[in-house]
Amino acid sequence: MRRKEMQGLQVFSESNTEAVQGKKIIYLYRLLKEAATESAKGIAFTTENGRTKSKDADTTATKDGTIRTPGALEVEITATSILAKGDTTIDKLEEALDNDEFLEIWEVNLLEKGTSSDAEKFKAKYFQGYLTELEYTSNAEDNVEVSLTFGCNGKGEAGYATVTKEQQELANYVFTDTQKTGS
Repeated sequence: MRRKEMQGLQVFSESNTEAVQGKKIIYLYRLLKEAATESAKGIAFTTENGRTKSKDADTTATKDGTIRTPGALEVEITATSILAKGDTTIDKLEEALDNDEFLEIWEVNLLEKGTSSDAEKFKAKYFQGYLTELEYTSNAEDNVEVSLTFGCNGKGEAGYATVTKEQQELANYVFTDTQKTGS
């Protein structure tokens, strides 16, 4: 490539880049009213998550051309999972939808750890909002699928979240030794 063409390319050779697999981003949920008594929990058998930020914009025609005015930021988080028998997290979330209860949501990147003194902390985004949509899909040949949509207030806040070993297991198998685990 010619030098002029390379100026517009981002060069990655100076840093150690690694693609983030989808299973390394986990979402944890909690009813805000349970913050003092419950830890956040993940949804079993999650197959897909998503986070969308969007803004509508008004357009005003002027003699000099159009002017766009951005509207308010909207954040939506989606989750799709296979329904686990006896899943109380889904039950709580459905009750929260029915009763307009406020939720907390963490999006955690398990590839980006906190400092060495915070070994259980990982880069995260924190949101508050409501469950706005819940759909169960059950056809004759597949497992029951649950799709959730959360409408978040504000833009979310970046930080580091504590993630227990059990919560990390949502993203990978944890090595287990061959010795018996009972007493």
